[in-house]
Amino acid sequence: MLVVSVAVMSPSGLVFVPAGIVLAVALAASEPSWSRVAVLLASAAIMYALGWILPVVWPNGLTATIGIACGYLIRFVAAFGVGAHLVATTSPTRLSAGLRAWRIPRAIAVTLAVMLRFFPVVASTSAAVLDAMRLRGLVGARGFVRHPVLSIERFTVPMIAASLRASEDLSASTILRGLGSRRTPVTLDPPRFGWPDAALALAVAALAAISMVLPSPLAEGIP
Repeated sequence: MLVVSVAVMSPSGLVFVPAGIVLAVALAASEPSWSRVAVLLASAAIMYALGWILPVVWPNGLTATIGIACGYLIRFVAAFGVGAHLVATTSPTRLSAGLRAWRIPRAIAVTLAVMLRFFPVVASTSAAVLDAMRLRGLVGARGFVRHPVLSIERFTVPMIAASLRASEDLSASTILRGLGSRRTPVTLDPPRFGWPDAALALAVAALAAISMVLPSPLAEGIP
């Protein structure tokens, strides 16, 4: 995820965006998560249509602005696609063990492990809040138009309170697991570099090489 994020967010990152999207789609299909595959492909197609085709078909200031915006947003499609695979398939325990094996400082490892557990909690909480708002008729275009301030308030206030409670619970859980101890935890199932990791590394290297050799469809038309 770090390699893809750095590559696509670099000044010449549009060259690597197609490879990043292909990698994200392949990782989502390997789970399998067909809904994420559809979302990634649809998002990339929409960004390409608005950022590269529309300014050519209908050239004006508005489409040029939309094209520039899509030239940056399509980078996030590749980065978030790979990041979603990490969140969906990696537990905080396995992430901590992997970071510990790479001799990553404990402050960074613990922070990343807590963040990885925090996102699913926020997602489930937001779904519960939206269900409660739906029962009150505050979800949807009609409810938002009728009560815009109330709709925002009824969503943000419970989300802030739930996020604070979740952060406190996660902090207490990390203390109980001994993540704040000075002793190095012992991993019962230590991570090993196997053939799936080698295959993924080779696939990433091949995609990067192809991106640098072949002309990219995104490298032209966007400054």
